[in-house]
Amino acid sequence: MDQFLFQTTMNVIFSFLPVVLLLTFLFLLDSFNLVRVKTLVFSLLFGAVCAIAGYFLNTWFGKWLAIDYSILSRYVGPVIEELLKALVVLYLISRKKIGFIIDGAIYGFAIGTGFSLFENIYFLFNTPADYNLLKWIIRGFGTAIMHGGCTSFFALLFVGGISRSENKLMAALPALLLAILLHSGFNHFMLNPVLQTLLIVVFLPIVFVLVFKYSSSKLQNWLEIEFNSEIEILNMIHRGEFSETKAGMYLKSLKLQFNPEIILDMYCYIDLYLELSIKAKRNLMLKENEFPIIIEPDIQSKLAELAQIRKQIGKLGELALEPLIRMDYRNLWKLNQLT
Repeated sequence: MDQFLFQTTMNVIFSFLPVVLLLTFLFLLDSFNLVRVKTLVFSLLFGAVCAIAGYFLNTWFGKWLAIDYSILSRYVGPVIEELLKALVVLYLISRKKIGFIIDGAIYGFAIGTGFSLFENIYFLFNTPADYNLLKWIIRGFGTAIMHGGCTSFFALLFVGGISRSENKLMAALPALLLAILLHSGFNHFMLNPVLQTLLIVVFLPIVFVLVFKYSSSKLQNWLEIEFNSEIEILNMIHRGEFSETKAGMYLKSLKLQFNPEIILDMYCYIDLYLELSIKAKRNLMLKENEFPIIIEPDIQSKLAELAQIRKQIGKLGELALEPLIRMDYRNLWKLNQLT
């Protein structure tokens, strides 16, 4: 009995601890505090939901296609499981919960962590007492981390694509294909399972550190350059000097295409957007330096006003303002952080 209890404890530790520790490591790498604990917990829970859905779908497809487990795990399972996990990432992006590849990668890894934790719980309770500790070490350090890594790579590639204003479908397809190929390649065990697991444990954290370092540098540049530029433009507007700038002259040229009311709305839109954008970047810099963020009591009303003005100028007006303000994915995410 003591041996059974000891072995079960070891199996649980090696099944759960590695992937949780790596998720914690990634969370601590987020120097800008982009990740919200509430969304992280959501990602973990829905990763487990994906594992449940994946179990039923894999079982159904296995019976329908009449294929053995090895074929199912190598070619069918990776498609089903990576697609399910990717849907959670897409939901978070649609809700403006992800803005950069840093938080995208962490949430993606959390989804994979939730998936692998549930999967390992299932195997612990639904397989006979197994004293082969090496198998559970491979599941914990290899399979579990693979699940997190595949979804994380999907998220960072997809977020990187839409941040460059790529079509969402064109950004999603190669990212999903890579996740499926990595998952399928792992399940083929073309290398010795121990060596394969060792490579994942050694190289995946290094890849994450390098990606996060690069992304943090890009984020820092984005904050500093845009922040200073937006403050300068906003000051020009308030001093009445904006009309003499190239941006102001461009806006003047639109008078031939839009009626005066729409032009006035465009000026208000630019003014209000710059004010809110500056406050959003200010909060990001405060979070990076571990200061409390500032939420003004009128933020919600200003965001509602911006949305109303945006509606009034219409899609044609937005297109005309794109050289000055592009309301792309990252800008919408940035404003969403003010709430």
